[in-house]
Amino acid sequence: MQLRIGDDAPNFTAHTTHGTIDFHQWIGDHWAILFSHPKDFTPVCTTELGYLARIKPEFDRRNTRILGLSIDPVDDHERWAKDIEETQGTAPNYPIIGDADLKVAKLYDMIHPNASGAQPRTAVDNATIRSVFVIGPDKKVKLILTYPMSTGRNFDEVLRVLDSLQLTARHKVATPAQWEPGDDVIIAPSIGDDEAKKRYPDGWKTVKPYLRYVAQPA
Repeated sequence: MQLRIGDDAPNFTAHTTHGTIDFHQWIGDHWAILFSHPKDFTPVCTTELGYLARIKPEFDRRNTRILGLSIDPVDDHERWAKDIEETQGTAPNYPIIGDADLKVAKLYDMIHPNASGAQPRTAVDNATIRSVFVIGPDKKVKLILTYPMSTGRNFDEVLRVLDSLQLTARHKVATPAQWEPGDDVIIAPSIGDDEAKKRYPDGWKTVKPYLRYVAQPA
């Protein structure tokens, strides 16, 4: 099936480097990041896994759990973790799914329909398994990003988007282009001026009737 923003995140049971998990139970009342890799012992992915391990406290602070996935067995993940620690300074400190049978990759529509079925599979065969999914506590997909194998993911941007998603889930606002936490936000069009006066008694800046800026709610 094709997965879109707003869809229910498919549940699954999988073997990981931290044991077997039921995905929805593992999320619980947290937010979750699921990010995938086409193969173990690949260069760009090595840098990503290490960087994400270093900034994991930032996700913890945002009540967000991290779950990796790679198309190799868990035993390979454990050997790869040693290389990641040696080259990046930090070993993965979050679970990584062993998805050698492509079960989760197919469930999340990450396999290109024209992908080769050759065995053994190479990273190129799995090139589209380079996605980031943000999933809310309601178990719905909030964000989907897919990167080419040659471009490392920017997890600082994932943090920025997560801040926006969590803010806009709590308040009827949207975040404009290039928004950073603390910047002004946009009052949702669904909020009329009368309601806006109650929510924002200090006022706002109207650029167009549909474009009203207000200080970021606390």
